[in-house]
Amino acid sequence: MVKTLKKWGDFVKISHTLFALPFALAAMLLAARETRGWPGWKTFALIVVAMASARTCAMAFNRIVDRRLDALNPRTARRHLPAGSISLASAWTVCALGAAGLVLAAWGLNPWCFRLSPVALLIVCFYSLTKRFTDFTHVWLGVALALAPLGAWLAVQGRLELLPRIDGVPDYRHSLLVPAVLAIAVVLWLVGFDIIYATQDYEFDRRQGLHSLVVRWGPANALAVAFLAHLFMWAVLVVFGLMNHFRLAYWIGLVLILSLLLMEHLLARRRRPEVINLAFFKLNATVSVTFLIVTAVEIVFPWFRLQWTSGLPF
Repeated sequence: MVKTLKKWGDFVKISHTLFALPFALAAMLLAARETRGWPGWKTFALIVVAMASARTCAMAFNRIVDRRLDALNPRTARRHLPAGSISLASAWTVCALGAAGLVLAAWGLNPWCFRLSPVALLIVCFYSLTKRFTDFTHVWLGVALALAPLGAWLAVQGRLELLPRIDGVPDYRHSLLVPAVLAIAVVLWLVGFDIIYATQDYEFDRRQGLHSLVVRWGPANALAVAFLAHLFMWAVLVVFGLMNHFRLAYWIGLVLILSLLLMEHLLARRRRPEVINLAFFKLNATVSVTFLIVTAVEIVFPWFRLQWTSGLPF
């Protein structure tokens, strides 16, 4: 049983949930800030189930549609479908179960989440086809990942209002602009580290006629674009912090995130698979978890913020 669970977890890369889930939980905390970031056990559990289900569906679909390409690529030839350790029918079953899990979780959250769940499924699965016709496949993946904070916000708020008003006064704390700005940061973050990851398959993708910014501009130029994307991502997080009146904990976290991003690009220049995997997974997982922690401190522990920011100019 342990081996079976490990095999299926590896098939859908369950560990990579650390990329999107922290941003979703951060958006959840913001949407429920009146109650110290806690929307209740039911909402929390359904958000986690929806996230895990959507990601399982998307990853299974990716493995299914890419199985022939994976078999040709030495780096991916040992994946479960090309290697025959998982059958195509089983993969489709997991994909369908993931889709059903998202729809059911969305139904349990609120009507808006339920209505938009098919749209979310279409977006997260469509990414897997984009490298066949557009160089901007990284942007599509970024949009798919950016649905996480938007969906978590909607799960708590239950409404889509760009700028709601209370007694005629704009209520920025409940504005859709809050998760939208975070979603932009997620897109830029994903574009940066997905370009780094794609440098591993530059020669293969070029020979197979597949599209990416690495193929279009070459690894060196694409890595420069990735670096700019991460700088802009960090700048958007600065704006996000100012919008939410975050203070000491958040800004300390941003310094750490900037350090991690710079380290990632220093490692990426070496273009060795083991180094790229370190830059891709461990550093980016640390970025997202760090963001969640400092956001939680700002919202869940306001006494900490007041105590440690006394006398600071921001």
